[in-house]
Amino acid sequence: MKLLPRFALLSLSTLCALAATPALAGGLYLYETADANVGLAGAGSAARAQDASTILGNPAGMTHLDGDVVTGGLQVLMGDVKYSLSPDARIVGDSPGNVIDPFPAASLYWSHSVDQRLKVGLGIYGNYGLALHYDDWAGSGLIKDAALVGLTVQPTIAYRLNDQWSIGAGLGASLGIFSLKRDTSFGEQKVDDHDWAVNGRLGVLYDLDPGTRFGLTYASKTEYNFDVAPTIAFSHTFQPVPAGPSFTVTRDFSLPISAMVNTPQQLMFSAFHTLSPQWAVMGNLGWQDWSAYTNSTVAVAGSELAGGDRLQDTWHVALGAQYTPNARWRFDGGIAYDTSFYKSQNDGSLTMPSGAAWRFGVGTQYQLDPKSSVGAGFEALRMQGNSVQSALLGGAFDTGYLYFLTAYYTHRF
Repeated sequence: MKLLPRFALLSLSTLCALAATPALAGGLYLYETADANVGLAGAGSAARAQDASTILGNPAGMTHLDGDVVTGGLQVLMGDVKYSLSPDARIVGDSPGNVIDPFPAASLYWSHSVDQRLKVGLGIYGNYGLALHYDDWAGSGLIKDAALVGLTVQPTIAYRLNDQWSIGAGLGASLGIFSLKRDTSFGEQKVDDHDWAVNGRLGVLYDLDPGTRFGLTYASKTEYNFDVAPTIAFSHTFQPVPAGPSFTVTRDFSLPISAMVNTPQQLMFSAFHTLSPQWAVMGNLGWQDWSAYTNSTVAVAGSELAGGDRLQDTWHVALGAQYTPNARWRFDGGIAYDTSFYKSQNDGSLTMPSGAAWRFGVGTQYQLDPKSSVGAGFEALRMQGNSVQSALLGGAFDTGYLYFLTAYYTHRF
Protein backbone atom coordinates (compact mmCIF):
# COMPACT_ATOMS: atom_id res chain seq x y z
CA MET A 1 0.00 0.00 0.00
CA LYS A 2 1.74 2.21 0.11
CA LEU A 3 -1.04 -1.98 -0.26
CA LEU A 4 -0.65 -3.78 -0.04
CA PRO A 5 0.74 -2.78 1.96
CA ARG A 6 3.03 -2.70 -0.24
CA PHE A 7 6.76 -4.56 -2.94
CA ALA A 8 7.12 -8.16 -3.96
CA LEU A 9 8.89 -9.04 -7.20
CA LEU A 10 8.29 -12.73 -7.74
CA SER A 11 10.13 -13.92 -10.84
CA LEU A 12 9.31 -17.25 -12.42
CA SER A 13 12.77 -17.32 -14.00
CA THR A 14 12.22 -16.36 -17.65
CA LEU A 15 8.62 -17.46 -17.42
CA CYS A 16 6.62 -14.93 -15.38
CA ALA A 17 6.63 -12.50 -12.49
CA LEU A 18 4.34 -11.77 -9.61
CA ALA A 19 4.54 -8.69 -7.42
CA ALA A 20 2.34 -8.21 -4.35
CA THR A 21 3.04 -5.07 -2.39
CA PRO A 22 1.77 -3.55 0.79
CA ALA A 23 -1.19 -1.94 -0.84
CA LEU A 24 -1.25 -3.91 -4.04
CA ALA A 25 1.17 -1.70 -5.90
CA GLY A 26 4.73 -0.59 -5.57
CA GLY A 27 4.79 3.01 -4.44
CA LEU A 28 1.69 2.46 -2.30
CA TYR A 29 3.06 1.59 1.12
CA LEU A 30 0.49 0.05 3.47
CA TYR A 31 -0.26 2.74 6.05
CA GLU A 32 -3.42 0.80 6.99
CA THR A 33 -2.61 -1.52 9.91
CA ALA A 34 -5.90 -2.12 11.76
CA ASP A 35 -5.82 1.05 13.86
CA ALA A 36 -6.98 4.69 13.84
CA ASN A 37 -4.75 5.48 10.83
CA VAL A 38 -7.42 4.01 8.54
CA GLY A 39 -9.98 6.68 9.44
CA LEU A 40 -7.34 9.41 9.03
CA ALA A 41 -5.87 8.14 5.73
CA GLY A 42 -2.60 7.89 7.68
CA ALA A 43 -2.42 11.61 8.47
CA GLY A 44 -0.28 12.50 11.50
CA SER A 45 0.98 8.93 11.95
CA ALA A 46 4.47 9.98 13.12
CA ALA A 47 3.20 12.69 15.52
CA ARG A 48 -0.22 11.70 16.98
CA ALA A 49 1.05 9.31 19.68
CA GLN A 50 -2.50 8.74 20.99
CA ASP A 51 -2.34 4.98 21.59
CA ALA A 52 0.12 2.08 21.47
CA SER A 53 0.05 1.88 17.65
CA THR A 54 2.63 4.69 17.74
CA ILE A 55 5.12 1.79 18.06
CA LEU A 56 4.75 1.52 14.28
CA GLY A 57 3.99 5.17 13.44
CA ASN A 58 6.83 6.63 15.51
CA PRO A 59 8.50 4.65 18.35
CA ALA A 60 9.37 7.91 20.15
CA GLY A 61 5.64 8.53 20.62
CA MET A 62 5.54 5.96 23.46
CA THR A 63 6.88 8.71 25.75
CA HIS A 64 3.39 10.26 25.55
CA LEU A 65 1.77 7.11 26.99
CA ASP A 66 1.47 6.59 30.76
CA GLY A 67 1.46 3.20 32.45
CA ASP A 68 0.65 0.20 30.28
CA VAL A 69 -1.34 0.66 27.07
CA VAL A 70 -2.57 -2.11 24.76
CA THR A 71 -4.05 -1.44 21.31
CA GLY A 72 -5.29 -4.21 19.02
CA GLY A 73 -7.31 -4.30 15.81
CA LEU A 74 -8.71 -6.33 12.94
CA GLN A 75 -8.93 -5.24 9.32
CA VAL A 76 -10.11 -6.47 5.93
CA LEU A 77 -8.94 -5.23 2.53
CA MET A 78 -11.19 -5.57 -0.53
CA GLY A 79 -10.66 -4.25 -4.01
CA ASP A 80 -11.59 -3.92 -7.66
CA VAL A 81 -8.48 -3.94 -9.88
CA LYS A 82 -9.19 -5.33 -13.35
CA TYR A 83 -6.65 -6.42 -15.98
CA SER A 84 -7.74 -6.74 -19.62
CA LEU A 85 -5.62 -8.36 -22.31
CA SER A 86 -4.98 -6.28 -25.41
CA PRO A 87 -6.55 -7.43 -28.72
CA ASP A 88 -2.97 -7.55 -30.01
CA ALA A 89 -1.71 -9.90 -27.28
CA ARG A 90 -0.22 -13.11 -28.70
CA ILE A 91 -1.75 -15.27 -25.99
CA VAL A 92 -5.42 -16.03 -26.73
CA GLY A 93 -8.20 -16.41 -24.17
CA ASP A 94 -10.02 -14.69 -21.33
CA SER A 95 -8.66 -11.78 -19.30
CA PRO A 96 -8.34 -12.27 -15.52
CA GLY A 97 -10.66 -9.38 -14.65
CA ASN A 98 -10.50 -8.30 -10.98
CA VAL A 99 -7.34 -9.78 -9.43
CA ILE A 100 -7.99 -8.77 -5.79
CA ASP A 101 -9.29 -11.22 -3.22
CA PRO A 102 -10.43 -10.07 0.26
CA PHE A 103 -7.39 -9.99 2.55
CA PRO A 104 -7.54 -9.95 6.38
CA ALA A 105 -5.01 -8.31 8.69
CA ALA A 106 -4.51 -7.79 12.41
CA SER A 107 -2.24 -5.86 14.76
CA LEU A 108 -1.40 -5.81 18.46
CA TYR A 109 0.71 -3.23 20.32
CA TRP A 110 1.79 -3.00 23.95
CA SER A 111 3.57 -0.05 25.60
CA HIS A 112 5.00 -0.21 29.14
CA SER A 113 6.30 2.67 31.28
CA VAL A 114 9.50 1.75 33.11
CA ASP A 115 9.39 5.29 34.51
CA GLN A 116 8.29 8.74 33.33
CA ARG A 117 11.11 8.91 30.75
CA LEU A 118 11.82 5.32 29.67
CA LYS A 119 9.25 3.23 27.78
CA VAL A 120 9.48 -0.24 26.28
CA GLY A 121 6.99 -1.99 24.02
CA LEU A 122 6.19 -4.68 21.52
CA GLY A 123 4.38 -4.48 18.20
CA ILE A 124 2.97 -7.40 16.20
CA TYR A 125 1.59 -6.33 12.86
CA GLY A 126 1.33 -7.08 9.15
CA ASN A 127 2.00 -3.99 7.06
CA TYR A 128 2.44 -5.79 3.77
CA GLY A 129 0.61 -8.66 2.14
CA LEU A 130 -2.01 -9.41 -0.47
CA ALA A 131 -4.07 -12.19 -2.05
CA LEU A 132 -4.26 -12.15 -5.85
CA HIS A 133 -6.82 -14.21 -7.77
CA TYR A 134 -6.36 -14.42 -11.56
CA ASP A 135 -8.70 -17.44 -11.88
CA ASP A 136 -9.17 -19.33 -15.20
CA TRP A 137 -7.66 -16.83 -17.59
CA ALA A 138 -5.49 -17.31 -20.65
CA GLY A 139 -2.34 -17.24 -18.52
CA SER A 140 -3.48 -19.59 -15.75
CA GLY A 141 -0.47 -21.79 -16.54
CA LEU A 142 1.69 -18.95 -15.25
CA ILE A 143 -0.40 -17.78 -12.30
CA LYS A 144 -3.87 -18.58 -11.01
CA ASP A 145 -3.79 -17.66 -7.31
CA ALA A 146 -1.05 -16.09 -5.24
CA ALA A 147 -0.69 -14.84 -1.69
CA LEU A 148 2.03 -13.06 0.22
CA VAL A 149 1.74 -12.57 3.97
CA GLY A 150 4.24 -10.60 6.03
CA LEU A 151 4.12 -10.65 9.84
CA THR A 152 6.50 -8.50 11.91
CA VAL A 153 7.36 -8.75 15.62
CA GLN A 154 9.01 -5.49 16.75
CA PRO A 155 10.49 -4.93 20.23
CA THR A 156 10.68 -1.16 20.80
CA ILE A 157 12.25 1.32 23.21
CA ALA A 158 11.71 5.07 23.69
CA TYR A 159 13.25 7.72 25.93
CA ARG A 160 12.24 11.31 26.74
CA LEU A 161 15.41 13.42 26.69
CA ASN A 162 13.69 16.52 28.07
CA ASP A 163 10.34 18.32 27.89
CA GLN A 164 10.69 18.85 24.14
CA TRP A 165 12.65 15.92 22.67
CA SER A 166 11.98 12.16 22.63
CA ILE A 167 13.71 9.39 20.68
CA GLY A 168 12.70 5.80 19.92
CA ALA A 169 13.83 2.70 18.04
CA GLY A 170 12.44 -0.68 17.08
CA LEU A 171 14.02 -3.80 15.57
CA GLY A 172 11.60 -5.97 13.61
CA ALA A 173 11.84 -9.66 12.79
CA SER A 174 9.53 -10.30 9.82
CA LEU A 175 8.20 -13.65 8.65
CA GLY A 176 7.15 -13.77 5.00
CA ILE A 177 4.97 -16.57 3.63
CA PHE A 178 4.47 -16.96 -0.11
CA SER A 179 2.19 -19.35 -2.02
CA LEU A 180 1.40 -19.67 -5.73
CA LYS A 181 -1.11 -21.81 -7.63
CA ARG A 182 -1.23 -22.39 -11.40
CA ASP A 183 -2.60 -24.86 -13.93
CA THR A 184 -0.16 -27.31 -15.53
CA SER A 185 -0.41 -30.32 -17.84
CA PHE A 186 -0.28 -32.41 -14.63
CA GLY A 187 -3.16 -30.54 -13.01
CA GLU A 188 -3.19 -27.67 -10.56
CA GLN A 189 0.20 -27.07 -8.99
CA LYS A 190 0.95 -25.22 -5.75
CA VAL A 191 4.33 -24.00 -4.55
CA ASP A 192 5.09 -22.16 -1.32
CA ASP A 193 7.98 -21.01 0.83
CA HIS A 194 8.77 -18.76 3.78
CA ASP A 195 11.66 -16.57 4.84
CA TRP A 196 12.71 -14.27 7.67
CA ALA A 197 13.92 -10.69 7.25
CA VAL A 198 15.10 -7.97 9.63
CA ASN A 199 14.21 -4.27 9.51
CA GLY A 200 14.72 -1.24 11.69
CA ARG A 201 12.61 1.76 12.67
CA LEU A 202 13.91 5.00 14.24
CA GLY A 203 11.84 7.94 15.47
CA VAL A 204 12.22 11.46 16.85
CA LEU A 205 9.39 13.48 18.43
CA TYR A 206 9.52 17.20 19.26
CA ASP A 207 6.92 18.91 21.48
CA LEU A 208 6.72 22.60 20.64
CA ASP A 209 4.04 23.06 23.32
CA PRO A 210 1.44 20.78 25.01
CA GLY A 211 -0.80 20.87 21.93
CA THR A 212 1.74 20.90 19.09
CA ARG A 213 4.27 18.23 18.15
CA PHE A 214 6.34 17.13 15.17
CA GLY A 215 7.58 13.63 14.41
CA LEU A 216 10.12 12.10 12.01
CA THR A 217 10.37 8.35 11.40
CA TYR A 218 12.87 6.36 9.32
CA ALA A 219 12.16 2.76 8.30
CA SER A 220 14.80 0.57 6.70
CA LYS A 221 14.06 -1.70 3.75
CA THR A 222 12.68 -5.20 4.25
CA GLU A 223 13.86 -7.98 1.96
CA TYR A 224 12.68 -11.58 1.75
CA ASN A 225 14.20 -14.25 -0.46
CA PHE A 226 12.02 -17.24 -1.40
CA ASP A 227 13.35 -20.29 -3.24
CA VAL A 228 11.22 -23.09 -4.67
CA ALA A 229 12.07 -25.25 -7.68
CA PRO A 230 9.10 -27.06 -9.28
CA THR A 231 8.89 -28.33 -12.83
CA ILE A 232 6.67 -26.05 -14.85
CA ALA A 233 4.53 -27.23 -17.74
CA PHE A 234 2.77 -24.29 -19.36
CA SER A 235 0.05 -24.92 -21.97
CA HIS A 236 -1.53 -21.95 -23.70
CA THR A 237 -3.16 -20.87 -26.93
CA PHE A 238 -0.57 -18.93 -28.93
CA GLN A 239 -1.05 -16.47 -31.77
CA PRO A 240 2.26 -15.91 -33.64
CA VAL A 241 1.08 -12.65 -35.25
CA PRO A 242 -1.88 -10.39 -34.44
CA ALA A 243 -5.10 -11.54 -36.13
CA GLY A 244 -3.27 -14.61 -37.45
CA PRO A 245 -4.03 -18.31 -36.86
CA SER A 246 -3.64 -19.61 -33.30
CA PHE A 247 -2.61 -22.98 -31.91
CA THR A 248 -1.96 -24.62 -28.53
CA VAL A 249 1.60 -24.87 -27.27
CA THR A 250 2.81 -26.90 -24.27
CA ARG A 251 6.19 -26.02 -22.85
CA ASP A 252 7.91 -27.93 -20.05
CA PHE A 253 10.32 -26.06 -17.83
CA SER A 254 12.60 -27.35 -15.08
CA LEU A 255 13.70 -23.95 -13.87
CA PRO A 256 13.93 -22.63 -10.29
CA ILE A 257 11.48 -20.03 -9.15
CA SER A 258 13.17 -17.29 -7.17
CA ALA A 259 11.46 -14.42 -5.43
CA MET A 260 12.79 -11.25 -3.90
CA VAL A 261 10.35 -9.25 -1.85
CA ASN A 262 11.35 -5.66 -1.33
CA THR A 263 9.83 -2.81 0.64
CA PRO A 264 12.06 0.26 0.34
CA GLN A 265 13.52 2.49 2.99
CA GLN A 266 11.30 5.46 3.75
CA LEU A 267 11.05 8.71 5.71
CA MET A 268 7.85 10.12 7.19
CA PHE A 269 7.48 13.58 8.71
CA SER A 270 4.24 14.40 10.57
CA ALA A 271 2.76 17.31 12.49
CA PHE A 272 -0.09 17.40 15.03
CA HIS A 273 -1.73 20.55 16.40
CA THR A 274 -4.65 21.05 18.80
CA LEU A 275 -6.77 24.01 17.72
CA SER A 276 -9.24 23.82 20.61
CA PRO A 277 -10.59 21.22 23.08
CA GLN A 278 -12.81 19.97 20.22
CA TRP A 279 -10.57 20.22 17.14
CA ALA A 280 -7.12 18.95 16.13
CA VAL A 281 -5.41 18.95 12.73
CA MET A 282 -2.48 16.89 11.43
CA GLY A 283 -0.49 16.13 8.31
CA ASN A 284 2.26 14.07 6.66
CA LEU A 285 5.07 14.42 4.16
CA GLY A 286 6.76 11.16 3.17
CA TRP A 287 9.37 9.71 0.79
CA GLN A 288 10.04 6.14 -0.38
CA ASP A 289 13.17 4.88 -2.17
CA TRP A 290 11.57 2.82 -4.98
CA SER A 291 14.25 3.81 -7.51
CA ALA A 292 16.62 1.45 -5.69
CA TYR A 293 14.87 -1.42 -7.50
CA THR A 294 14.86 0.12 -10.96
CA ASN A 295 17.24 -2.43 -12.50
CA SER A 296 15.34 -5.63 -11.63
CA THR A 297 14.17 -7.26 -14.87
CA VAL A 298 11.94 -10.27 -15.51
CA ALA A 299 10.83 -11.46 -18.96
CA VAL A 300 8.28 -13.85 -20.44
CA ALA A 301 9.17 -15.32 -23.82
CA GLY A 302 11.59 -12.49 -24.39
CA SER A 303 9.10 -9.75 -23.45
CA GLU A 304 10.01 -7.72 -20.38
CA LEU A 305 7.32 -7.77 -17.69
CA ALA A 306 8.92 -6.09 -14.69
CA GLY A 307 11.78 -3.90 -13.63
CA GLY A 308 14.09 -2.20 -16.07
CA ASP A 309 14.70 1.53 -15.87
CA ARG A 310 11.05 2.31 -15.10
CA LEU A 311 10.87 2.97 -11.35
CA GLN A 312 11.25 6.25 -9.48
CA ASP A 313 11.07 7.43 -5.87
CA THR A 314 7.62 8.29 -4.56
CA TRP A 315 6.21 11.07 -2.41
CA HIS A 316 3.33 11.04 0.05
CA VAL A 317 1.28 13.90 1.50
CA ALA A 318 -1.70 13.72 3.86
CA LEU A 319 -4.01 16.02 5.83
CA GLY A 320 -6.42 15.02 8.58
CA ALA A 321 -8.65 16.34 11.35
CA GLN A 322 -10.19 15.07 14.59
CA TYR A 323 -13.40 16.40 16.16
CA THR A 324 -14.17 15.58 19.81
CA PRO A 325 -17.65 16.94 20.69
CA ASN A 326 -17.65 15.46 24.20
CA ALA A 327 -15.75 13.13 26.52
CA ARG A 328 -17.21 10.01 24.86
CA TRP A 329 -16.93 10.52 21.11
CA ARG A 330 -14.21 11.39 18.61
CA PHE A 331 -14.60 11.62 14.83
CA ASP A 332 -11.70 11.32 12.36
CA GLY A 333 -11.25 12.22 8.72
CA GLY A 334 -8.32 12.39 6.34
CA ILE A 335 -7.13 12.57 2.75
CA ALA A 336 -3.77 11.46 1.30
CA TYR A 337 -2.00 11.40 -2.05
CA ASP A 338 0.87 9.17 -3.23
CA THR A 339 2.76 9.62 -6.47
CA SER A 340 3.32 6.66 -8.80
CA PHE A 341 6.53 4.65 -8.72
CA TYR A 342 6.36 4.34 -12.54
CA LYS A 343 8.13 6.95 -14.61
CA SER A 344 5.45 6.35 -17.26
CA GLN A 345 2.02 4.76 -16.77
CA ASN A 346 2.31 3.44 -20.34
CA ASP A 347 5.31 1.33 -19.36
CA GLY A 348 3.96 -0.73 -16.47
CA SER A 349 4.15 -4.37 -15.45
CA LEU A 350 1.56 -7.14 -15.63
CA THR A 351 2.30 -8.11 -12.05
CA MET A 352 2.78 -4.64 -10.58
CA PRO A 353 -0.42 -2.60 -11.02
CA SER A 354 0.45 0.82 -9.72
CA GLY A 355 -0.20 4.50 -10.16
CA ALA A 356 -0.78 7.74 -8.34
CA ALA A 357 -3.28 7.12 -5.56
CA TRP A 358 -5.79 9.11 -3.51
CA ARG A 359 -6.90 7.91 -0.06
CA PHE A 360 -10.09 9.08 1.68
CA GLY A 361 -10.67 7.98 5.27
CA VAL A 362 -13.37 8.42 7.94
CA GLY A 363 -13.50 6.96 11.42
CA THR A 364 -14.86 7.24 14.94
CA GLN A 365 -13.80 6.33 18.47
CA TYR A 366 -16.00 5.80 21.54
CA GLN A 367 -14.76 5.94 25.15
CA LEU A 368 -16.29 2.98 26.99
CA ASP A 369 -14.90 4.03 30.37
CA PRO A 370 -11.87 6.03 31.60
CA LYS A 371 -9.53 3.18 30.65
CA SER A 372 -11.07 1.60 27.52
CA SER A 373 -12.11 2.76 24.06
CA VAL A 374 -13.23 1.18 20.80
CA GLY A 375 -12.94 2.58 17.31
CA ALA A 376 -13.70 1.87 13.66
CA GLY A 377 -12.50 3.27 10.36
CA PHE A 378 -13.15 3.06 6.64
CA GLU A 379 -10.86 4.12 3.82
CA ALA A 380 -11.32 4.16 0.04
CA LEU A 381 -8.26 4.26 -2.21
CA ARG A 382 -8.43 5.26 -5.88
CA MET A 383 -5.40 4.17 -7.92
CA GLN A 384 -4.36 5.27 -11.40
CA GLY A 385 -4.30 2.50 -14.01
CA ASN A 386 -1.31 1.48 -16.12
CA SER A 387 -0.62 -0.17 -19.47
CA VAL A 388 1.62 -3.20 -20.08
CA GLN A 389 3.72 -3.26 -23.25
CA SER A 390 4.21 -6.99 -23.82
CA ALA A 391 3.77 -8.83 -27.12
CA LEU A 392 2.66 -11.99 -25.28
CA LEU A 393 0.51 -10.69 -22.40
CA GLY A 394 0.08 -6.98 -23.14
CA GLY A 395 -2.96 -5.11 -21.88
CA ALA A 396 -3.99 -2.60 -19.26
CA PHE A 397 -5.16 -2.23 -15.68
CA ASP A 398 -8.21 -0.01 -15.31
CA THR A 399 -8.40 2.60 -12.58
CA GLY A 400 -8.28 0.51 -9.41
CA TYR A 401 -10.12 0.79 -6.10
CA LEU A 402 -9.15 -0.61 -2.70
CA TYR A 403 -11.32 -0.54 0.43
CA PHE A 404 -10.15 -0.94 4.03
CA LEU A 405 -12.47 -1.59 6.96
CA THR A 406 -11.04 -1.81 10.48
CA ALA A 407 -12.09 -2.06 14.13
CA TYR A 408 -9.73 -1.57 17.08
CA TYR A 409 -9.67 -1.49 20.88
CA THR A 410 -7.40 0.33 23.37
CA HIS A 411 -7.05 -0.37 27.09
CA ARG A 412 -4.94 1.57 29.59
CA PHE A 413 -3.78 -0.13 32.80
